Amino acid sequence: MRFVVGYTANARGGDAVNLAVALARSQGASLDLVMVLPEDSPYNGAYPPESGFESILAGQLAAWLDEGLALVPADVPAKAHIRRGESEAEALISAAVELDAAMLVIGASSTGPFKRFSIGSVAGALLHASTVPVVLAPTGYSRTKPITRLTCALGTRAGAEDVLRTGIAMARRRPLPLRLVSLVALGADDAGATVDDARNHLSAVAQASRGVDPASLDKLDIDVVVGRGRTIEDAVDRLNWKAGELLLIGSSRLAHNKSIFLGATANRILRALPVPMIVVPRNHEFQSDELFHTTQVPVVDAAGPTEVSK
Repeated sequence: MRFVVGYTANARGGDAVNLAVALARSQGASLDLVMVLPEDSPYNGAYPPESGFESILAGQLAAWLDEGLALVPADVPAKAHIRRGESEAEALISAAVELDAAMLVIGASSTGPFKRFSIGSVAGALLHASTVPVVLAPTGYSRTKPITRLTCALGTRAGAEDVLRTGIAMARRRPLPLRLVSLVALGADDAGATVDDARNHLSAVAQASRGVDPASLDKLDIDVVVGRGRTIEDAVDRLNWKAGELLLIGSSRLAHNKSIFLGATANRILRALPVPMIVVPRNHEFQSDELFHTTQVPVVDAAGPTEVSK
């Protein structure tokens, strides 16, 4: 398994590398750090480029990539790549596809209040076009120890199964606790959703999913949780988040097949999320032995900072 890291020679790039190392250690993966060399274009600031400019720029990128590789511990295999592209996002997606990467890891800066992500132009493009799952590292992410728990945010629309299969595949590769969450906003701005709706939805998703090797799931620790609050952001904030946790979320129904489109609800979740997020493309597929089957799983109602069984 390989993870592509969209590396930049700044703190955001360091955040991405740290998260990629944590993922690699929990999934037994190798890393491919990628930087993009801009293609010559009449729309660039300097065109045509000065003689020797490209070689100088390529040398600088190579030096920055060496610095990025130095951040990767010895126990995680890693390589560096320079790719050409008119669009940085497009070049990163192409690299991920060519290298058969399972995920594309990038840093998402935060310029606002605590725990809030700020998505730049490259991250924004990836979150509306990538054909592989995109992993967002929050600002200041420094943890490199293996991931401790996976949480799947499951909505009521089509696509929940894609997120569930991805979470199950990751949890099975290296046994990890798995939490299935449905978020319910009970405020006036989000009228119509109820806790019972979320509980029924999660139960239906868990019971409808099937797999070819149910016995292997006996090793997994699976919880089903309802997170509720006045708003979606409040519901996210009230959930109990562990250090080293990841949230998986699906793409909007507006996404093209096998592609990502970050929807309105995911954007709201991102504003309050204290942990990294993985965005799964629409109809993202895993092999049949990675599908999910489970027996009845108790549902937990997260009404406050702690999760209390109903």
